[in-house]
Amino acid sequence: MKKVLEHTTIGEHYIVEASGCDPEIIGNVEKVQQILIEAAKEANVQIWSVSFHRFYPNGVSGVVVIAESHISIHTWPEVGYAAIDIYTCGDNALPEKAVEYAVERFKASHVHITELTRGVHDGDNIFYHTLTTWEERPKEAKV
Repeated sequence: MKKVLEHTTIGEHYIVEASGCDPEIIGNVEKVQQILIEAAKEANVQIWSVSFHRFYPNGVSGVVVIAESHISIHTWPEVGYAAIDIYTCGDNALPEKAVEYAVERFKASHVHITELTRGVHDGDNIFYHTLTTWEERPKEAKV
């Protein structure tokens, strides 16, 4: 009988290209910060630290450091683009909920998502990752 190996993973890493975002939202440091803090709560993770900065004349960059890793963003309001990075580990984190929450609140019209399953190993502690990528058009943002 052939033995089937079980894979173990360390974390999930979502790389999100959000196009067609509302420039008034992604250009406002307070709004972007609040959305990512709420996205972290949606993901069921513990927030440790928050740091955001508005660039002149446009753009916001920031990070929410969480016990399970991080949620970060860089925005270009002049072209309606937000680059979002969500990396979590642990059995209770729900990173896909953070992605869904953020792209809806930024009012993205088109989203390209790459999901990296990181720290995959077969019990030998030799780590690798797997990659899945897809595109979607989010539902209308909830207000």
